[in-house]
Amino acid sequence: MDYIIKEEDGFKYIEEGNGEVLLLLHGLMGALSNWEHVIEQFKGRYTVVIPMLPIYDLPLLTTGVKTLSKYVHRFVKFKGYQKVTVLGNSLGGHVGLIYTLAHQDFVKALVLTGSSGLYENAFGGSFPKRESYDFIKEKVEYTFYNPETATKELVDDVFETVNNRNKVIRILAMAKSAIRHNMAKDLSKIKVPVALIWGKNDKITPPEVAVEFEELLPDAELHWIDQCGHAPMMEQPEQFNSLLEAFLQKKGL
Repeated sequence: MDYIIKEEDGFKYIEEGNGEVLLLLHGLMGALSNWEHVIEQFKGRYTVVIPMLPIYDLPLLTTGVKTLSKYVHRFVKFKGYQKVTVLGNSLGGHVGLIYTLAHQDFVKALVLTGSSGLYENAFGGSFPKRESYDFIKEKVEYTFYNPETATKELVDDVFETVNNRNKVIRILAMAKSAIRHNMAKDLSKIKVPVALIWGKNDKITPPEVAVEFEELLPDAELHWIDQCGHAPMMEQPEQFNSLLEAFLQKKGL
């Protein structure tokens, strides 16, 4: 992925294209490249923006999903965006939910894929063998339906991250924050339209999580992608983009 990372006023982000804003939020182990296929598909008609969430830069005492949500709001205000469509994967979905709940005037719609917020088999729960490359490789492969999606580059990145003491401490703190901050009682207050695009074979946030999201959110629609794990926009990008396109068109976004 060869995009310019802009740095302004303490924010780092990718911004491609013109039009209505699609704000993409990456997960705990996610990289900006996770959204590459979405950028390519939609930058011709939308402004596609990915802020780099400061997961590793926060003071340990404030490392949590609420702090990331506040960061997103500061970024949206800094950019002067009026109304955005938020897309979030994994932890990014959780941050998107908290942000939407607090700032519904700024959000047109929300798209969740493999989102935490209710229940997850947290990748970041512990790393008993983080020095073992094979162990980390197995963990990354577990994220996907097809283990070949876990490229060597992806495994290398995760291995380097979890063997950095500063980063792993914050990953564990963020994962615990996500588990503590269960959204079940708050979802009924989210009135914007929500698309749930979910891998049928997601083992991190399994299918019953998506079903519960659909039941608790007032205006939600659930779409399944078969032979797909926790990151549909990476593993089945064509199907993901097709479902996203249909949702955006239907909602006039």
